[in-house]
Amino acid sequence: MPPSEKPIRLLSTDIDGTLLGNPTALLRFNATWKSLDPEKRPLLCYNTGRLLDDLLQLIEKEPLLEPDFMICGVGTCVYDCKKGEKLKSFSNILEEGWDLKAIDSILRKNEVTDKQPMRYQNAYKSSWYLNNADQDRIHDLETALDSNGLEVNVIYSSNRDLDVIPKYANKGNALAWLLKKLGIRRDETLVAGDTGNDSAMFHKRGVRGIVVGNTQPELHEATVGLPVYRAQGVCADGVLEGLLHYGVISEIVEVPEAQTPKPSDTSMQPRMRQILQQEDCQTLSDKDREYLTEGYHQAVEGLRRCMTPIGFAACSPTDNSTSGTDANYRSVWARDGSITVIGSLGLRDPDIQRCQRATLETLLEHISIPGQTPANVSLDTQEADYSGVGGICSIDSGIWLIIACFEYSRHYKDIDFIRKWRSVLQRTMDWLSAHDSNNDGLLEIPEAGDWTDLFGRSYNVLYDECLWFRANICYGRMLEMSGEWQMAGDYLRWASVIKKSILEKFWPSTLARENGVYSFADQQSSIGDTQYLIAQVTPFDFDWRCDVYSNILAFLFDVINIERAQKAFRFMWGVGVNNPFPVSNLYPPVQAGDPGWRDYYTVNLLNLPNHYHNGGIWPFIGAQWVRFINKLGIRDLAEKELMNVARINEQGVTRAWEFNEWAHGETGIPMGKAVQAWSCSEFIHACHELKIVKPS
Repeated sequence: MPPSEKPIRLLSTDIDGTLLGNPTALLRFNATWKSLDPEKRPLLCYNTGRLLDDLLQLIEKEPLLEPDFMICGVGTCVYDCKKGEKLKSFSNILEEGWDLKAIDSILRKNEVTDKQPMRYQNAYKSSWYLNNADQDRIHDLETALDSNGLEVNVIYSSNRDLDVIPKYANKGNALAWLLKKLGIRRDETLVAGDTGNDSAMFHKRGVRGIVVGNTQPELHEATVGLPVYRAQGVCADGVLEGLLHYGVISEIVEVPEAQTPKPSDTSMQPRMRQILQQEDCQTLSDKDREYLTEGYHQAVEGLRRCMTPIGFAACSPTDNSTSGTDANYRSVWARDGSITVIGSLGLRDPDIQRCQRATLETLLEHISIPGQTPANVSLDTQEADYSGVGGICSIDSGIWLIIACFEYSRHYKDIDFIRKWRSVLQRTMDWLSAHDSNNDGLLEIPEAGDWTDLFGRSYNVLYDECLWFRANICYGRMLEMSGEWQMAGDYLRWASVIKKSILEKFWPSTLARENGVYSFADQQSSIGDTQYLIAQVTPFDFDWRCDVYSNILAFLFDVINIERAQKAFRFMWGVGVNNPFPVSNLYPPVQAGDPGWRDYYTVNLLNLPNHYHNGGIWPFIGAQWVRFINKLGIRDLAEKELMNVARINEQGVTRAWEFNEWAHGETGIPMGKAVQAWSCSEFIHACHELKIVKPS
């Protein structure tokens, strides 16, 4: 903490998605908070949309610390936990301009009919479900309430929850009132949150903030230019990261493995417990840890073998022979290189760090005048290739490059890198944006125009849309880092539109559409709600298959929340996408004769069923599967799956620890090139995230 800043005397934190969401992270927060001197640590205040009774029950049920104060019902109740009573003096100021019956009547007249259950209501809070409303819809409701003489706050969050509360009530006003009562200055206050209804806390002049890593776009947008710390860690881990940044804590107290959540723990949803057996989540032995450590060091060595003066090659040039179309493996690929850069950021090797920058700059130097990112740049000629098989462009090359540039500049705090390449990055975003020809937030992708370059997907493809959402967040964050706050807000706002479109189109439901607009994918609703994001949607049909990789990315990039991620995990685990090794990229594979089959799947025998992009096992996706499970809070299972990823990386064709490109989806026999850069880097990434080894 800078000497000029006052010590923190009160932490006001949201609950759901901020402290709650990852059981192991919550235990770390509890252990770290309790390690502080009770006489010197800040007061702890929960500031939540939950009602008081609900929150009191939650504290009894969850391993959630009892705080000093609680602000409940989106700022409609302040509760003193030590005295066990509501502060009535706060309730008295809420009456002005408040008429609960009139509010309910006006909302129903304006076709808001789905009222939330009574447990979410109180005398100063009218709560409703309103799915995917845009800003114009919310503005119309505010106007209707105001024209009837009601002075209220309308709070909309998570693309679903609509709360109407008194004009003096919101999370920020209630916090300001409590601070004044306690005699605590705003510049002695730290707030933490993850959604738009937390923004009122951050907007109180003088407070400092923590925006956790899984934050929704609306809070990113609302806090542009404010004194906030944007954590990489999700949920309680993000709060801890912020507490370290502000000097509230000096270290994070790790929880012994024996205390981390197991399948029998009540902190896991019952249906999660049903599909996991005790043997799925056994603690690693010392021998297991030695094995993973060996794999980690082999991965680092493999990554070094992929290093070239112009960046990371797709695979080790010295470990592979190339001929014909395989010659393009002797290249720095945009998607492979970007993923490799992101996965290797935790390494402290100066040579690897130089190669990270060289990879990005090689690609940025070859951006075309209109803004197209090359698919790859040849190691031998340093010429750029802007197309893939059959001359089809590689849409995801530019998207991955934007994401990698952000992660690189954030990790190294290198704002000069952003400023140097600012105009080139803008051209890239403009070129990508032009592929949203109908302005619905989603890109239109040509057939086989992304990483599945011999696979017949097109139009709105889940994989590309998840990347596009993340790229808009990343570009907005880079603009914020360079001080361009207004434009940063524009991109963060657009990310919300993209996310809304993804959830509407790719997660079909039996629930009625609020806007009355239906797509062909909504035919899925005739057989029930889906359990995952479907793979593709076009104006004419849809692909109902589970794109495993894209569903993993959707959670890692916060397109879907933890509840939907748990549903997707239950499905993928249940059908065995991780058998014989983590993880098949697609379930089920496309068979000859299926409507989605293409004759060109037989080219080089690559996309036969259970091959390559058609249900093949990809170790780099397996490592992201491990991170997916770890983010769900099932640490022991993540460790077990990391062991399985290590085994497929070790297996090899000619020698051990080959880190092959892919393996057959049924036999698990390695195929493709050896010493693949992203197979190495993603294994390293997962080891760092699970803290298996310290970064080397």
